[in-house]
Amino acid sequence: MCIAIPGKIVSVVNENTATVDMGGICRDVNMALLGGASESMLGKHVLVHVGYAISEISEEESEETMHLLKQIAGLEDIDTFESESP
Repeated sequence: MCIAIPGKIVSVVNENTATVDMGGICRDVNMALLGGASESMLGKHVLVHVGYAISEISEEESEETMHLLKQIAGLEDIDTFESESP
């Protein structure tokens, strides 16, 4: 199983590389699989796996995925359902 981390493109480094903010951690990411990096991609959200942007996603999907990953890692409180007593 592979995990891709959602992030927001914050700057363009060169024609094939962009800086992506993934939950406050910024990394340079290879954009070749999405056709390269350009100024038109600034602010868009992508899934990053092993240093490559593999898919463009919506802002909502990015936020929800990051929220779920933080829950799994124990970095956010998990909503729990309280069972009712009979």
